Amino acid sequence: MSLSHSDVPVLTVDGPGGAGKGTVSRLIAERLGWHLLDSGALYRLTALAALKHGLALDDEAALATCAETLDVRFVACDGETRIELEGRDVSGDIRTEKVGDVASQVASLPRVRDALLTRQRDFRDLPGLVADGRDMGTVVFPHAPLKVYLTASAEERARRRYEQLLNAGRDANLTSLLEEIKARDERDMQRAVAPLKPADDAVLLDSTSLAIPDVVECIERLLSARRLGLPN
Repeated sequence: MSLSHSDVPVLTVDGPGGAGKGTVSRLIAERLGWHLLDSGALYRLTALAALKHGLALDDEAALATCAETLDVRFVACDGETRIELEGRDVSGDIRTEKVGDVASQVASLPRVRDALLTRQRDFRDLPGLVADGRDMGTVVFPHAPLKVYLTASAEERARRRYEQLLNAGRDANLTSLLEEIKARDERDMQRAVAPLKPADDAVLLDSTSLAIPDVVECIERLLSARRLGLPN
């Protein structure tokens, strides 16, 4: 008997930036052999596609169509994610300042947001999906069989970002990073549309004192308890 689209298992991993959800989601997707959705990247991909095809940034209808029909894949491999747009690896391209600026413009358009909601749900396919974001369990996949809300203290998330920047050879100020993280948390939690919050039935997991392998192990135990994806 074949499964319907709504029967395909989904693991949602929501939470604030710096909690480790991106890395954890990649590792879990690879472990399960499931598809991976990096929801935040979709706005940047829409922006990159709009630039590539010369779309006017005030043409909401054209941008919504672009968002709805994105030819994109997220490929989990060795704990990393390769992001492909129209068959080309754009993992670095979508992180540029120019693409980020355009992404902030297209993200403000209601029709684009609606189109990307549909697009995100289209990632739900056999054998399963790991969805990383801020509203995966509350808005995009409200009936997912397992929802995890991964968090960490603002201080720990700032420390992680600080070390990441230093390791990349970039200047960083820990105090400024902490202030930025707290301000972003406040914006995300107070926004009118899809605010950052745990789903009512989400499992709360605090990674402040946990290493990534420990978080992955915790989620694997949850998956096993619910008979989702992992071998006995």
